Amino acid sequence: MGRIQDRVAVVTGGCSGIGLATVRRFAAEGAKVVVGDIDDTAGKAVVDELGAEVATYVHVDVTSKDEVDALFQTAKDTYGSVDIAFNNAGISPPEDDSILDTDLDAWRRVQEVNLTSVYLCCKAALPHMLEQGRGSIINTASFVAVMGAATSQISYSASKGGVLSMSRELGVQFARQGVRVNALCPGPVNTPLLKELFAKDPERAARRLVHVPMGRFGEPEEIASAVLFLASDDASFITANTFLVDGGISGAYVTPL
Repeated sequence: MGRIQDRVAVVTGGCSGIGLATVRRFAAEGAKVVVGDIDDTAGKAVVDELGAEVATYVHVDVTSKDEVDALFQTAKDTYGSVDIAFNNAGISPPEDDSILDTDLDAWRRVQEVNLTSVYLCCKAALPHMLEQGRGSIINTASFVAVMGAATSQISYSASKGGVLSMSRELGVQFARQGVRVNALCPGPVNTPLLKELFAKDPERAARRLVHVPMGRFGEPEEIASAVLFLASDDASFITANTFLVDGGISGAYVTPL
């Protein structure tokens, strides 16, 4: 028996990086998983890997209320409940930089994908969970929600601060109705987003690493372990929490070299 045996999880951004690692971990721990993403080829590969009885892929634009609602309804219709929501989809485009250089269109795009999508996913998941009287929502924020970023990305940082604040409020609001809501705050993680940044701007990417006391980036599987904990009954007394998994970056005043 797994730690989330027979529970139903929805994961957005589930075809790569932290999302994919979490989908695999959830399935290994006994859950049925509905994977939301825009990469249909990768979505099919995930279902082929895990099996159609365990995983279902749904193409979803997380900025569309109708598509997000349909994603969570698919979980309910296919597997009978919505027990876990890992609202993880996000972007960090290069045009999101210093406030002096980031134009309004870039600002709005990041806010829509990173923050509005979490609002929509929570809004879609909560009615199912409240009807059941149970549920765990994990929203991906970031360590930059609690401290300034070494490399400026103004809309990303603001969006993750919004995710953190919203998660706290929801965690307080619905605690007595059996629904826990927590903000996962990863440090720099070895994901396709980070690899793309290294490819385009190695100096900017390397500046992130120097501040991490452990001297390395996190791996997606390490973050997935944290998500599993928050999703499981092991975290039954944890809600409205800022759950930092950052290699010590938020606790460091000076990092020794």
